[in-house]
Amino acid sequence: MNLLEDAVENLLNIIHEDAELLVLNKPAGLVCHPSKNGPLSSLIGRLRLHLGEGSHPHLVNRLDRETSGVTLAAKTDDSARELRRLWESREVEKEYLAIVHGHVRTSHGIIDAPLGKDETSQIAIKDCVRADGHPSQTGYFVERTFSKSVSARESSPSPRPSPPGEGESWSDGLKRLAVDWFKSSTREFQNEKGNKPAMFSLLRLKPRTGRKHQIRIHLAHMGHPIVGDKMYGGDEDLYLALVQGRLNEEQQRTLIFPYQALHARSLRFNWRGQPIEFSCEPELWFTEFIAV
Repeated sequence: MNLLEDAVENLLNIIHEDAELLVLNKPAGLVCHPSKNGPLSSLIGRLRLHLGEGSHPHLVNRLDRETSGVTLAAKTDDSARELRRLWESREVEKEYLAIVHGHVRTSHGIIDAPLGKDETSQIAIKDCVRADGHPSQTGYFVERTFSKSVSARESSPSPRPSPPGEGESWSDGLKRLAVDWFKSSTREFQNEKGNKPAMFSLLRLKPRTGRKHQIRIHLAHMGHPIVGDKMYGGDEDLYLALVQGRLNEEQQRTLIFPYQALHARSLRFNWRGQPIEFSCEPELWFTEFIAV
């Protein structure tokens, strides 16, 4: 196996694969759609390399760049059409996990708020809650609320990308970089006397519709934006700073995480007459934060 083949195999976290389906745990920070930066820079590019020359995989569900979790691809045109019909008829149950700012007081509920283009934003792709928008509903369940005292420490530069160490796969190397970023260039969370604790909630989410950025917008609308969300967290200049290459260390500390804390945990649907479920757990930076 050459270096490229080895990199592809290690950078695809495969949950399930058969003749028709390929289910992956997409890492945070990886785009789904094709990129100009080569096949390894996008999920679809890696899929094509994995399946070989002449393959035409179809991504059935697509996650935002910074969202991790279950992503389903169809290997054939026929299976892609069948799966898309399931999605369009809302026969797929999707479950997400999110860490949000603040303590959500109601144990469960449904956010019912129409969504449409945010015409006041400088960000072309940003949407918002608006009366004339498309009907959108998200169910939420509070798994738990918790607090962490926040103490800013001396800034240290973010680690520069480096090749994986001896015996370390490329996927492990990328995960290590994300954890190092979290540990070295974010705020330190510890229960120190005199520090006012910051409040957070871990939510389980079940979107009933599939609008663009739906979960992120709905949670921000209810006053509990997702931790690390640069677009809907309350200061959209954080997103502009990121895309313009001027996101500084203080802004990184404000965000707490390198990515938005949203994870697509599972997909459930009926396939070939049988119920089927695919699931995966969040990345280390996510699970370490909620391990209180």
